[in-house]
Formats: sequence, C-alpha cells, structure tokens
Amino acid sequence: MKETLKPVVTGRGAPLRQYEYLVITVSPGEHVPTAYQRLREHAEYGKWELARSTLYMGGQRKYLMRRKVLRVERTLNVY
Repeated sequence: MKETLKPVVTGRGAPLRQYEYLVITVSPGEHVPTAYQRLREHAEYGKWELARSTLYMGGQRKYLMRRKVLRVERTLNVY
C-alpha cells in the first residue's frame, strides 16, 4: 500500500488551502478488508474523509482522502 500527501494547486499556481489530500494506492494483490481497515484508521485518527475511490481494470484501487485545513489566526497579547 502506498500513501502520498499531495497539495492541490489551482489557477495561477496558488495553492487552495481549504483541504489537503492524501492519495492511498492499493495493489491488486492486497486484500480489500486490509485496505478498508487502513482507510478507517486514517479517518478516525487523522480526521480524513473519503473523497473518491477508483477501481482500475487491473484490480488496482486508488483512494483519495481529504481533510479541512484549519487556519489559526494570531491574536495580540495585551498586558
């Protein structure tokens, strides 16, 4: 199983910072319940959600997971 974290780029090269994406590729020889377990672990512990799943003709599967990027705004400390 291969996992890749990819930034999404739109328009003029500026990254879209609303979501970050994780691509999980499962080879045809791996068991499907094992892949589902891996997806569940990412969803539960990493706060990922399944955005898209693709099954290719050779039996390879690709799962695209996403999670929202949380933006933290700086606050001023006034004493």
